Amino acid sequence: MIKGSEIRQPDFPIEPLLVDRWSPRGMSGEEISRGELMALFEAARWAPSSFNAQQWRALYARRNTDQWQVFFDLLVEANKAWAKNAAVLILFISRQRFEYNNEPSITHSYDAGAAWQNFALQGSRQGLVVHGMEGFDYNRARTELRIPEEYSVEAMAAVGRPAPKEVLPEKLQARETPTPRRKIEDSVREGRFSF
Repeated sequence: MIKGSEIRQPDFPIEPLLVDRWSPRGMSGEEISRGELMALFEAARWAPSSFNAQQWRALYARRNTDQWQVFFDLLVEANKAWAKNAAVLILFISRQRFEYNNEPSITHSYDAGAAWQNFALQGSRQGLVVHGMEGFDYNRARTELRIPEEYSVEAMAAVGRPAPKEVLPEKLQARETPTPRRKIEDSVREGRFSF
């Protein structure tokens, strides 16, 4: 699998793991062990969290199980074309209210994003493909997976072992490379909004 640093360079020195992580789509269809998968969730568990509430939750389906088709059918067709070779499909959700006092948790999505980032970085460190997606049916996910209204449906991810880009549909093969990022000055300002 290509490392991001083989294609892109940061403008300021940062940890190589952050530059090397990217979101390939080419996966082999091989299973991953429960231990490999749980290591990703363990990394997510250590993400920062407002009041240490850990509002994120995850539901998953492993390839060749009864749950797989339910999760797979949630995806849009464009994502089905490559995610069919994943070992695991994951749905990230977050609780909108704190469990300890039932008050609104304004940062539940923010905290879920932090958990997702840890999950993705750990997957990269383990040599796995980890690709996040918003291309799925959010309402159907809530219904099919019986997610209560007090949870927000956040995003899905596919995890698997890497495979050559040739396993992908031809139109995706050219996109199977680490992407650049916006310049810092396009995203960051000191003081008031001035974008």
